[in-house]
Amino acid sequence: MQSPLGALLLAATEQGLCGIHFDGRKPATRTTEMWIESEEALQPYRTELEGYFGGNLKEFTCPLDLRGTEFQMRCWEALRKIPYGKVCSYGDIAREIGSPKAFRAVGQANHNNPVPIIVPCHRVIGSNGTLTGYGGGLDVKVKLLELEGISEPTQLLFPAQSFKQAG
Repeated sequence: MQSPLGALLLAATEQGLCGIHFDGRKPATRTTEMWIESEEALQPYRTELEGYFGGNLKEFTCPLDLRGTEFQMRCWEALRKIPYGKVCSYGDIAREIGSPKAFRAVGQANHNNPVPIIVPCHRVIGSNGTLTGYGGGLDVKVKLLELEGISEPTQLLFPAQSFKQAG
């Protein structure tokens, strides 16, 4: 699908959305997968993403088919609790999942997030308020944060309490 960020490749199973890939590129995969193009099957996901990009959708409800380690799944679930227009740090996520020293591992789980935007890893920043890496590139992260009303670096650091209250 075309988006304000460029082409996005959406992938879904019968259980739900399992991938969003920037630049419309199919990811390299080690498993043998059969990809079948189906506008009809992907339409519910496109509709939600279009609503988000249009500023009309602040919370995604589409089903997801996330696959990862137990740690990754805990991280991705914590990411889904970060409200629209808010950010938190990798340390906040680590504390939320009960592994307060695992902020670097949280960063790696974010890097491996198969469904960016919907599982909002763009809402995670460094503990000092700086923007850190993003699979789609830092320019895409900035665009997503600006879409959500976060445009000033000084707005980027919220206390961990804000994150806790959101869950």
